[in-house]
Amino acid sequence: MTGALTAAQRRVVEGADPVSGRLRSGTPAQCAALVKRGLAFRHPRPPHDHFLTPAGHRLREAPEADAAPPAPAPAPVPASDVFAARIGGEEAAPAAGPARLREVRGAWQGLVELRRMTNQGGAIDRPCGWERTHLVRAAALALEAAGHHPAGPDGTDGYRVRTTAQPEAVAVYAPDAETLGACAATLERAGWQAGEYTEPRSRVRHLLASPRRA
Repeated sequence: MTGALTAAQRRVVEGADPVSGRLRSGTPAQCAALVKRGLAFRHPRPPHDHFLTPAGHRLREAPEADAAPPAPAPAPVPASDVFAARIGGEEAAPAAGPARLREVRGAWQGLVELRRMTNQGGAIDRPCGWERTHLVRAAALALEAAGHHPAGPDGTDGYRVRTTAQPEAVAVYAPDAETLGACAATLERAGWQAGEYTEPRSRVRHLLASPRRA
């Protein structure tokens, strides 16, 4: 679908909650039209509210004359060349703030929808195929979406997610035992198995996390 938004559709976008992106007005047809444009998505759980995608938030904040809807996406994608969850320790990281928070929340909701669409039985309580092939990014998204703080370039003061020699597991490091335990709880709620381990040589404590299958 191409072309400018109708005045009614524009009012629906502008009336969305500025933080969560939940659409607070609009008919079912208007909400469906925004979904087709890639500007909103329908939450899989009751009451099945509609929320703006990151593209929808950008359109909401853009001047009306400059607003142009993006090409529709066939399915929600949790991460792309534009968005990437923070794994911790990056030299160049996106700035924190309301815009980043909205992008992270939108990416997480997109991932939940991808689980519903691709997991057997529409299960959203366990990771999907995309997560199993993008372990580091998937685990980092679960942590960032839950409000955990990623480590800075010096590797301190936050979580770090790294690959391991095991094909279906990632390592999660944190600056202290309390943060490490909180990260484990978050991953378990997100459908991962997480256990604490100590590296034999360095004696560094970390999590070993893998996607739960059932």
